[in-house]
Amino acid sequence: MINLSVEEIVYPFIVQSKNTNMQELFNKGEVLNLTCMVEYSSGGIISKQVLKNPSGNVTLFSFDKGQGLSEHTAPFDAIVQVLEGEARIFIGGVPNLVKAGEWIIMPANISHALQAIESFKMLLTMIRG
Repeated sequence: MINLSVEEIVYPFIVQSKNTNMQELFNKGEVLNLTCMVEYSSGGIISKQVLKNPSGNVTLFSFDKGQGLSEHTAPFDAIVQVLEGEARIFIGGVPNLVKAGEWIIMPANISHALQAIESFKMLLTMIRG
């Protein structure tokens, strides 16, 4: 498990990131394949910021099997959309199994944590306000 502060979750600066600001790599209005836009790192986590503005952030993540994020809270809602693989997301201590094609809302100010059951990729959308 990786222990990250709220600031590191809210403003993603995770373990490694090859292109943190992907907005420079594509044009708005372009069709994107999100699963192909982030690779796996053996024993690690990768985050790539897709979009950031005052309303929120959209970030791609990949987690190697067994990797995760320790329990923390955030001051606003966040949506996790699983693109590939499978993870267990704990919200308020309750485990939720999420698989490719599924999503879950992590409510503001409620503790949550994440554990990769197998290597997986997700899109995290944080909405401020």
